[in-house]
Amino acid sequence: MLVGLGPQWWWWWDWDQTGGGETGTSAGVLLSEVVGTIKLKVFLSGMPELRLGLNDRVLFELTGRGKNKSVELEDVKFHQCVRLSRFDSDRTISFVPPDGDFELMSYRLGTRAKPLIWIESVIEKFSHSRVEIMVKAKAQFKKQSVANGVEIAVPVPSDADSPKFKTSVGSAKYLPEKNLVVWSIKSFPGGKEHLMRAHFGLPSVEKEEDEGRPPIAVRFEIPYFTVSGIQV
Repeated sequence: MLVGLGPQWWWWWDWDQTGGGETGTSAGVLLSEVVGTIKLKVFLSGMPELRLGLNDRVLFELTGRGKNKSVELEDVKFHQCVRLSRFDSDRTISFVPPDGDFELMSYRLGTRAKPLIWIESVIEKFSHSRVEIMVKAKAQFKKQSVANGVEIAVPVPSDADSPKFKTSVGSAKYLPEKNLVVWSIKSFPGGKEHLMRAHFGLPSVEKEEDEGRPPIAVRFEIPYFTVSGIQV
């Protein structure tokens, strides 16, 4: 966002949030979190003080406002120009910015909202010699938004070999050193649903309990979309 203060004074800020999560084969969503940064590019005359306010939970408690639209920030880190005493007292981000590009703050938070990319998986074993893994991914956000750089990491048996993949979009790659299949989707529009099938040969197929199988991990970015519900 560009904020103009005159023909030669302006500052620009960018909000970057990366969503991610882990999904078990039967237990549903195990982890869902957002990692975000606020980056600024500043060209101002003199040394003006700038202020930003966020709708985090502590601020809403201090001011007596409702919590319906508040979020709880964790692992907050600020640039050295931020006045930490002001933030501790009233949650206002007050700072005298340096010229040029810099990262104002970073944060992490867990989210109880439904995952923006929902993952389902089915594992089918055949004749004690091969296994098929089917993964379905569905974008649960509005159609006008697009998730970029989607990576879905699917655990596979440690003795799997002879991989074969079929994807409705993107590409799949076997990483034997990590016992993973990584399904990469460059662009994933909201409301869409895609499938990936992976076939592996196995020396032997033994029964495994779902509880002992590592979860599926998902990572993505949605430009200009506040995954967390944070408002400035």
